[in-house]
Amino acid sequence: MNKRGKIGFYIFLIIFVFLVMFPFIWVFLTSIKPVNEIFSSFKWFTSNPSLSSYEAALTNRPLLRYMLNSFVVSILTTLLALVFASFTAYAVTRLPIKGKGLVLGIVLAASMFPQIAIISPMFNLVTGLGLRNSYLGLIIPYITISLPLAIWILSTFFQKIPYELEESAKLDGASPFQTFRKIIFPLATPGIFTTGILVFIAAWNEYLFALTINSEDSWRTVPVGISMYQSEFSVPWGDISAATVIVTIPIVILVLIFQRRIVSGLTSGSVKE
Repeated sequence: MNKRGKIGFYIFLIIFVFLVMFPFIWVFLTSIKPVNEIFSSFKWFTSNPSLSSYEAALTNRPLLRYMLNSFVVSILTTLLALVFASFTAYAVTRLPIKGKGLVLGIVLAASMFPQIAIISPMFNLVTGLGLRNSYLGLIIPYITISLPLAIWILSTFFQKIPYELEESAKLDGASPFQTFRKIIFPLATPGIFTTGILVFIAAWNEYLFALTINSEDSWRTVPVGISMYQSEFSVPWGDISAATVIVTIPIVILVLIFQRRIVSGLTSGSVKE
């Protein structure tokens, strides 16, 4: 690539990154503006930055409680989804079971249902079990909508593992569960991390089930909690912007911590030896 091509590429990259980051940049700049400037001008930067919106976001509503609820629900959903999806993906990709294609087809079909189509029966189920306004009441529907994604992703990773390793373990007398635990699962760790991050973020951002099932304020998650900042007569954009920045930081930190594993998982199996 010549010098002119490199310059053009970097200009394109800068523009692309700016467009991707623009919503978050705008939200952050809005969060540090005084309240009277948010509605009175459309300036990018303020000459009097203030943290009053952050203070209001943490005091006007129980934002930390919302974050705790989201963390608990998202972590438990991720762990349970990975356990069930790992066994299912291993069974349909590595074991001699008839109808594997049908099973994966059903899983794919289940993932195509919109949430609004299953919200009524899921609400009746959770209500009948007495699990409204609880963590388990959200975990059940979250696993339902996250399992198809997790199964499909993990199936792809399990298929990339050489069958010779599994056959060698069988010759040594290993059972299918031992083979899964000692060979398949460790080799698929990058894919499991990638799947876990995707499931966690999906559970963290979910709104419809959280709004419908947990109606008490102390059980609300972050997306629903932030939507409750607005009142009947006004919308405190400063508070909402500050709350958005606060709840985004843990996700960014999580992705940065596991960045290498995520990239390794996304690229695993892309090169065939």
